[in-house]
Amino acid sequence: MRIGVMSGPERGDSARKVSRMLADAEWAEAAGLDSVWVPQVPNDFDALTAVAMMGTRTSRIEIGTAVVPLQAQHPIALARQALSVHAAIGGRLSLGVGPSHHWIVQDMLGLHYEKPAGYTRDYLEVLGAALAATGSVDVDNETFTVHNPFDLAPVAPMPVLVAALGPVMLRIAGEHADGTVLWMADDRAVADHVVPRITKAAANAGRPGPRVVAGVPVCLCRPSEVDTARERANRILAEAEYSPNYQKLLEQGEARDVGDLCIAGDEDALLAGFRRYRDAGATDLSMRLLPIGDTRDELVASKYRTREVVAELVRELR
Repeated sequence: MRIGVMSGPERGDSARKVSRMLADAEWAEAAGLDSVWVPQVPNDFDALTAVAMMGTRTSRIEIGTAVVPLQAQHPIALARQALSVHAAIGGRLSLGVGPSHHWIVQDMLGLHYEKPAGYTRDYLEVLGAALAATGSVDVDNETFTVHNPFDLAPVAPMPVLVAALGPVMLRIAGEHADGTVLWMADDRAVADHVVPRITKAAANAGRPGPRVVAGVPVCLCRPSEVDTARERANRILAEAEYSPNYQKLLEQGEARDVGDLCIAGDEDALLAGFRRYRDAGATDLSMRLLPIGDTRDELVASKYRTREVVAELVRELR
């Protein structure tokens, strides 16, 4: 299993945010992690811009988006931007995309959120044609009519991963993409719901085995502090209460909220949590490091202690 870290969705002014994201990428590469994942949240830094910046400070590590909402831009525009970033960072981009949620697309952006699965399928058809580098994109489907010259070819294979939570989306991801990026999926949901469906769909479509990137909060703490870590996760990461898609995914496992998903505890507890996801069939783990403390200094110290231990545990998982 490949181990990565999330970077991006935290408060702070833009200048400090840039410095922190660059430092996160540098640390992840130096620590031997496999990947950095940049969420695209409504009020935060542009994920693909962040990927391009991180690429200037690293040379090996994969950098991915988790995920870019599809409705915000035309597939040709996204293909052009992603391939440009991919080239700029030496072919290390993994493009995570998804149909997002009604409360973002409809309520915030004022766009239609009808038939998101069908829209995703049609979007991926155009995106895939652009990435095929045939010199022209010619696609007519229910959503798009595109006849566009397109000469920008990928400098290396660029994985496209789809945020897929339900059965229909998992089938689409297996048939039309290289895997899925998850959030709010515990190890049981990965093993019993995600992996069988997406793997079967990929096999039926004649595609290679898909990647399954599981996003999970992680907190190094004393056993007596586990409840504190879970409470903090619920306080700052509680998207499930707003998103029916996440609620349905939680129903596929044993967790009932993001706090239940949090891998928290000492070194042995973290390692056991990582192994549960590996044994469930996750090919990648994307850690959302969750520090705890009552003051800024305590939070910073918690973050760095977690980093040190995670770097050691990565070596044990290989």
